[in-house]
Amino acid sequence: MSGKADPRTAGDGTTSRTRLDRGRGALGPALELVHTGRAPTRAVLTAELGVTRATAGAVAAELEALGLIRVDARPGAAAGSQGRPSHRLAVAENGPVALAAQVHADGFRAALVGLGGRIVATAPGCEVVDADPAKVLGSVVEAGAELLRQTGRRCVGAGLAVPSAVAEPDGLALNPLHLAWPAGAPVRRIFAEQVRAAGLDGPAFAANDVNLAALAEHRHGAGRGARDLLCVATGHRGVGGALVLDGRLHTGSSGLALEVGHLTVNPEGRPCHCGSRGCLDVEADPLAFLTAAGREPGPEVSLLQQSIDLIRGHYDDPAVRTATEALIDRLGLGLAGLVNILNPDRIILGGLHRALLDADPGRLRAVVADRSLWGQSGGVPILPCTLDHNSLVGAAELAWQPVLDDPLGALV
Repeated sequence: MSGKADPRTAGDGTTSRTRLDRGRGALGPALELVHTGRAPTRAVLTAELGVTRATAGAVAAELEALGLIRVDARPGAAAGSQGRPSHRLAVAENGPVALAAQVHADGFRAALVGLGGRIVATAPGCEVVDADPAKVLGSVVEAGAELLRQTGRRCVGAGLAVPSAVAEPDGLALNPLHLAWPAGAPVRRIFAEQVRAAGLDGPAFAANDVNLAALAEHRHGAGRGARDLLCVATGHRGVGGALVLDGRLHTGSSGLALEVGHLTVNPEGRPCHCGSRGCLDVEADPLAFLTAAGREPGPEVSLLQQSIDLIRGHYDDPAVRTATEALIDRLGLGLAGLVNILNPDRIILGGLHRALLDADPGRLRAVVADRSLWGQSGGVPILPCTLDHNSLVGAAELAWQPVLDDPLGALV
């Protein structure tokens, strides 16, 4: 029999199980606080939850017993500090993971993502996307299942990011324009079927890739702390947008909010897939940039990577600089219109747009300020996204949400 004390038994005769029963509703909020990095210590957790220190200790102990967090009861005191340092809290390094999958115009990728948005393992991305969604999703799920076999991790569920508006409640990919998939493909159902066929545990979800990037950045990246966050990004093709309002992802009545790619930014511009002309979707994506720079897209790497490499490696080339400035002006015009409508307190940019911001931040901010009322009254911060593979991390957030809502119900 082990001599180790039961963490659920308190020394004052009152069990921490009793305290946990009183504060069971705090398990999910407590896990989310640790997951998002907002409760690095038990003292902060106690204050954020508004419970007693004993109840916070019982809640932390239960989350540790579930293998979700790690409690350091003997942290070192900071230099010059007084008193006993509070227990430090962190996500469990070897805890469960979610299977995250992403499909885009240039391929697909699978990853395992733990709490805290930490990518544990990734499978090499495939560069050919079949016209049959079931075939593609079966391949990406199998890649994720192989990662689970290799790591031996427990899977809490699976999330899928797709480059399309995903209509609720049926999970239909309405406009996978840069894939050869049929409009209205039931991607959520197909993904769930492939997850079950692979013998994986947990529920399966699917959503738009930029929505998921915004969710991940709001919880773990450049958007953390923002109340009304606007995310605009261009990945491999097209332009997407997402909005977090009062800390929650805003998807509209049926999941189709913030289709910003179809804002007109150049009335005489290129024809768009939607039937209009000069939309952000075709005026500020990687293909538009390469075309403006006079470069013929090559097959060796993705259009996104070709564009980023061109900006970072050849910005002194007049053609590249002119193309960069043209896309910045188009992007700035679109952002200004969104600022006038949405009044966000922060804008974050991903994909090629992050590279445009890095290349000439002053120009982009000036265009937005000149064209928006709120910009003229003081400006809105425009920042680059900071997470690698943020759509994958966001896809994992979908799978982690049931655990964050009810850790015991989801895992026991």
